[in-house]
Amino acid sequence: MKNKKTVRIALTKGRIEEGAIDIFESAGIDCSQLKNKGRKLIFHDEHYNIDFVLVKAPDVLTYVEHGVVDMGIVGKDTLLEQNKNFYEVLDLKFGCCRFAVAGPKNSNFYEGYNRKKIATKYPNVAREYFRKIGQDVEIIKIEGSVELTPILGLSDAIVDIVETGSTLKENGLEVYEDICSISARMVVNMASMKMKKDEIEEIIGKVHREVSLRDVLLASNA
Repeated sequence: MKNKKTVRIALTKGRIEEGAIDIFESAGIDCSQLKNKGRKLIFHDEHYNIDFVLVKAPDVLTYVEHGVVDMGIVGKDTLLEQNKNFYEVLDLKFGCCRFAVAGPKNSNFYEGYNRKKIATKYPNVAREYFRKIGQDVEIIKIEGSVELTPILGLSDAIVDIVETGSTLKENGLEVYEDICSISARMVVNMASMKMKKDEIEEIIGKVHREVSLRDVLLASNA
């Protein structure tokens, strides 16, 4: 389509990338190049004039905020942890899991007056949660397996993403409290929403119809 402005979309590598490709293809947007990508990082759909860019999750919002991409698909966990400027336009309803507070089984975590230590890859999410419930905690930023920290005595509990809970159980931990649900989200650069309004709204509309259809099918099979 010669008159269409190019829309550049950043995708999170991995499972969210796979879920996004599934939805885009079901919505009629060609993602065949993405499935045979080799080492390439940018892919083009000729019909809708879309560039897909593969980046790591924390970088999606940086690219969106700076306007080098117009749209992005990333987990809600990343949105909650990073303080960036963008429009969150769609819940894509895949990649579903949750943030939770977890720690050793049979621990009286919420009792006592000592200041608890919380290990997490998501310090901003953890800090905001404990601020809301009025509990003073020390946040310890961890890059690797946070489940190790209460086992080794570095923390009293952790804040992490929980999907099935099997990793927690295997390490003698349990969920104390759910914080919030997480799923893949579509975000849009604020300036792009004005400059490429028609093109972006067309993409949002196609994806929204596909997500809604899946909701209807899921409900009918329930």
